[in-house]
Amino acid sequence: MAAKRAISGLCRDWPAESAFIREVLDRIGDKWTMLVVSTLGEQSLRYSDLHASVPGISQRMLTVTLKALERDGLVTRTAYAEVPPRVEYELTDLGRSLGAAVRAMAVWAAANHEAVAASRAAHADGGVGREGARRARSRPGPVIAPAS
Repeated sequence: MAAKRAISGLCRDWPAESAFIREVLDRIGDKWTMLVVSTLGEQSLRYSDLHASVPGISQRMLTVTLKALERDGLVTRTAYAEVPPRVEYELTDLGRSLGAAVRAMAVWAAANHEAVAASRAAHADGGVGREGARRARSRPGPVIAPAS
């Protein structure tokens, strides 16, 4: 009979809510969410200014991210009845409360990106697991002269 496994980590503390908590972590841990939240900070921005401020994000991905953040109560969208139409996005109090954690992760990424890049390069050279074994098999081995 197998021994009962010990559950460790944060999910142990949230057994009933763990699925929803994982869903929230998935939303706030998304790269575009983190960049949008950190860009909005304490200011409101028009869609076009926000798009220009988040390098690499497509219009579609920005729209999807903003809709999800609005649905989750992290961002408010204000449309003004003007010609041309003007729409601004701003963090809610809940969204601003996420700002410190997002900034801390951004600071960590900036401080450690070189170490992560070095680790990736080492992994690409040697690999791990099946991929590393496959690469090792495909490399030519040492040439051994036949015994006379």
